[in-house]
Amino acid sequence: MSERYDCSDPEQREAGIAAAVAAVQRGELVVLPTDTVYGIGADAFTTWAVSRLLVAKGRGRDMPPPVLVGTMRAASALVDDMGAFGQDLIDQFWPGGLTLVCRASPTLAWDLGDTRGTVAVRMPLHAVALDLLKKTGPMAVSSANRTGLPAATTADEAVEQLGDTVSVYLDGGPCPGGVASTIVDLTGSVPRLLRPGAIPMDRLREVAALVTGEDVPPGADVPDVPPAADVPDVPPAADVPDVLPGADVPDVPPAADVPDVPDVPPAADVPDVPDLPDRPDLPDGLARASAPSPADGPDLPDGPARASSADSDVTTAETGEPSANAKDTAGK
Repeated sequence: MSERYDCSDPEQREAGIAAAVAAVQRGELVVLPTDTVYGIGADAFTTWAVSRLLVAKGRGRDMPPPVLVGTMRAASALVDDMGAFGQDLIDQFWPGGLTLVCRASPTLAWDLGDTRGTVAVRMPLHAVALDLLKKTGPMAVSSANRTGLPAATTADEAVEQLGDTVSVYLDGGPCPGGVASTIVDLTGSVPRLLRPGAIPMDRLREVAALVTGEDVPPGADVPDVPPAADVPDVPPAADVPDVLPGADVPDVPPAADVPDVPDVPPAADVPDVPDLPDRPDLPDGLARASAPSPADGPDLPDGPARASSADSDVTTAETGEPSANAKDTAGK
């Protein structure tokens, strides 16, 4: 059976906060007012309590809840990196309606769902919420509604949707904002708007450079942390130049297009070439040049043959010009 406390009465407020703290410590669910909408919360470090929260809302682990904190010290313990603009945004808009998605501290022993190493954290601007959070520590808090229905802005609306799944309802009257918080992703190099909400875009851009992602309009079924918030910035495929296989490799002609280089056997494997005088097919001039000198053979009559021999000797010895057969051999 749920308990409900009217926080406009000082005595009920004190009793209600004490009852809510005890319920959170037991792993039960509570509903609390915030500056935006009513929230349903559980101890952020009790895994089965967070699972109970998701079941009460009708959600799965793919929609992890944000974490509300009562102090900046608590927020700093949860976050590993706020990026270049995180502190400026906090200084300007906290406590308030701005949820920041940051890289979570790797030392945390908790399970909020499929967060992919991130945490969505906020400090609400509401006295009852801050009083409770300072006593409980960080709480996993989602909007107090069933998935697909409008977020509750009064305790009555929260009771109507969530019923006895909640142990304690803290009634703080109508929420002053009535619009869900703005969500900004700080996990990339530039802050990115994930969900428009209580903090207008133009005010955010007065403090930090901001780009818009896939805008999700405020509404009943808006996830607290869109899945895109957990994914590092990657340019769309259309912006990445196509790289074809082998496009960056210089063209290399196939082996068939490269002239074959004949194998040259070593000198030891070359067959002996017979003496030129013994080859019948050699030109007469070369044969005569290699023949025995006149001193060793019979006298030759004077005439064209002797002159031809002399001419041949001058051509090869004095001019250095190779014979026709030598040219043929050099060409090979």
